[in-house]
Amino acid sequence: MWGQVDVTRQFRKPVVPSGKYQNLQRRGSMKIPKFIMISCFVVSLFVVSVAQGADQKVEAQAIVDKSVALVNSFGADSDLEWFRKKVKDAKALLVIPQSIKGAFFVGGSGGSGALVVQDGNTGKWGYPAFYTLGSISVGLQVGGEASEVVLMVMTDRGMESLLTSSFKLGADATFAAGPVGGGATAQTADILSYSRSKGAFVGMSLDGAVIKTKDKFNAAYYGKTVSPTDIIVRQSAINPDADALRAAVAQLTTQ
Repeated sequence: MWGQVDVTRQFRKPVVPSGKYQNLQRRGSMKIPKFIMISCFVVSLFVVSVAQGADQKVEAQAIVDKSVALVNSFGADSDLEWFRKKVKDAKALLVIPQSIKGAFFVGGSGGSGALVVQDGNTGKWGYPAFYTLGSISVGLQVGGEASEVVLMVMTDRGMESLLTSSFKLGADATFAAGPVGGGATAQTADILSYSRSKGAFVGMSLDGAVIKTKDKFNAAYYGKTVSPTDIIVRQSAINPDADALRAAVAQLTTQ
């Protein structure tokens, strides 16, 4: 009847979870924020990695563009007759658009550059691999300005050195600086260098300098993990943005 009241419903006690069940609930509720935090952390690392890779690709392209300007400038400089004569016989060129030198008489130098290698069969110049150069030297140096440096790889031994992760000029590969040091030593040296300074120091000693592969730049520039062997020997890495550098070097070595 409509006037009846469901007494059992009215006085039914709420079901209270047991202590064990409450603990499970609390543990479960704590797992969600931890999972979210871990996920956010992983995503943030990925975003940072992508951003760093993009920045490194921009920096690598800047090295390539500056190398184009340097190669064209060296080719047009009437005072660089010694350089233009030697560069025609080079198997590879490591172009360092800016090497920073400091101090008086005792100083350090360092910079990043792009290496291009000529294919022995086709005569074509390949795509660049990126390297860093660093040294602490004692020699005839005055000033603290930037230098433009081109290293000319003249022998197979010099080429083999560049396929390692790092090597030292003068130890792992014989070295001569020109044109001042371009005498008898230059005739047999694995690597020759020519530097042009915008500053006031007289010469630049690279003997003992360490050359290392710049793996992160290589990966960023080609969009995958590549070694100098992949770029230079296997020729499995291509970036059309470096075609201007290849053309500039080809023109320099045939003029």
